[in-house]
Amino acid sequence: MTSPARRRPTAARRRRDRHGRGMRGRLVPASVPLARTKAEVFDELVLDTVESLEARFATELAGVEFAVEDVPPDLNVYDSDVLEDGRVPLARLLPGRPGRHGVPPRIVVYRRPLEFRASDRDDLGELVRDVIVEQVANLLGLNPDDLA
Repeated sequence: MTSPARRRPTAARRRRDRHGRGMRGRLVPASVPLARTKAEVFDELVLDTVESLEARFATELAGVEFAVEDVPPDLNVYDSDVLEDGRVPLARLLPGRPGRHGVPPRIVVYRRPLEFRASDRDDLGELVRDVIVEQVANLLGLNPDDLA
């Protein structure tokens, strides 16, 4: 016959994993992310830049859509609405079409070409900001230096 202590685990024993090696549960609190992908970091940089611009130009940017794509589409020749570095597109401004079934203006930022040009996260943040500011300036017909 087994003793009652054998049937019920003690408090110290319940906290360990089934092999008795360590604690059960998460290593970090649920509020702290374990790891963020490059895409999540990039999206956050774009969102921060867009929010700062929308705070200053709320009415002008009310209907503008912002998007992030990993790589630019494969085209032989790019139009004047594409911001390029050499022959590699960094962002694109799609001006939209007004009307009854209108398409809102859209600014598309290409993540991989920008990440390739940045040396670290701070440099990437500045590059993302410069690209978005230039595209918004083109959309609004302003000088990029006035927006920055």
